[in-house]
Amino acid sequence: MINSILYYVVWSPNPSIFSGFDRLRWYSLLFALGFIISQQVMIHFYKKEGHDENLVDKLTIYMVLATIIGARLGHVLFYEPERYLSNPLDILKVWEGGLASHGAAIVIPIAIWLYVRRTPGQSYLWVVDRVVIVIALTGALIRFGNLMNSEIGGMPTGTDSGFVFARDTEEILNTMKLPISSIKAYRPEDRQSELSGTGRVPVNFDIEIDKGGFDEANLRSVLERDVKYALTRFNSSKKYMAEDPETPLDLEIKDQGDHYLAVVKTFGQAKYPTQIYESLTYLLIFFLLFIGWTKYKSKIPEGLYLGLFLISVFGMRFFWEFFKENQVDFEDNLTLNMGQTLSIPLVIIGLGFVVYSLMNKKNKSIQN
Repeated sequence: MINSILYYVVWSPNPSIFSGFDRLRWYSLLFALGFIISQQVMIHFYKKEGHDENLVDKLTIYMVLATIIGARLGHVLFYEPERYLSNPLDILKVWEGGLASHGAAIVIPIAIWLYVRRTPGQSYLWVVDRVVIVIALTGALIRFGNLMNSEIGGMPTGTDSGFVFARDTEEILNTMKLPISSIKAYRPEDRQSELSGTGRVPVNFDIEIDKGGFDEANLRSVLERDVKYALTRFNSSKKYMAEDPETPLDLEIKDQGDHYLAVVKTFGQAKYPTQIYESLTYLLIFFLLFIGWTKYKSKIPEGLYLGLFLISVFGMRFFWEFFKENQVDFEDNLTLNMGQTLSIPLVIIGLGFVVYSLMNKKNKSIQN
């Protein structure tokens, strides 16, 4: 049982909630769920503190637009400006991926300012201090969505613990010109003797192939050529798998009556599941902020929660980036990657808000 926990996990969930219906994805569901839950929590805040709860609908519209627009533009400008500025229409293709939380962190305060400006009786910092609580929760759900998409993963652990992200390789293998009915990647229980403690860990792929016009000899020839190519020549396979390009493919073909079962024995790279680390971190920040609000409510100095949020979220983001793979190639030449570089000023701004809120509270106490 302990070994089962400590050893690696072969991670390859279908990013679509329903197989065969690619439009409804876990990432989209979790992204939307973040806003739905956040809206209910904000209604709770407004009720408990004597504000008109109907204003939350208006605030939610501002928040949704600011998050999507800000996160998209953040990715475009911070990570791939040349690609998108040369093809501006691609900026609108949000469904293809590419969102940066730092961009949302810049646009959301502007959106809240616009909301407060058009909403009499609302204090800017009061609203922001409550919004950051639910943003932490939404961030946790979004990172879990990244995990379901097998994206924004970590660096190799160098040990036999971690996640092997096999989804991309499954999709590559599915492009082979064969009547494939299913592909499944998994951790083989009978290959534990091949563990070396280096992070290069055994992974099997079960490929079910309809017989069609193939006999076993012809199928073996095709698989040995195409699977080897898929495991060693594609960038995503090189990134996640660890097949030796110089050795013959370890392949077993079993006749299952109406189909063949090809068992490919290869290796993967165990990597840090940083999506889980970040998700749990943001979830913890949400609970701590929420508990603090439950206990103190109106006693919280305006701006304090904004400061604590920026320090904790982007401070932890800075830390976890040490375990994450760079998202774009130019980051390989940087001392600190883009996520860390953008986190530093936000942490500094957070410190400024904490000092401001505490000094403001002190001055009010003296005046009273």
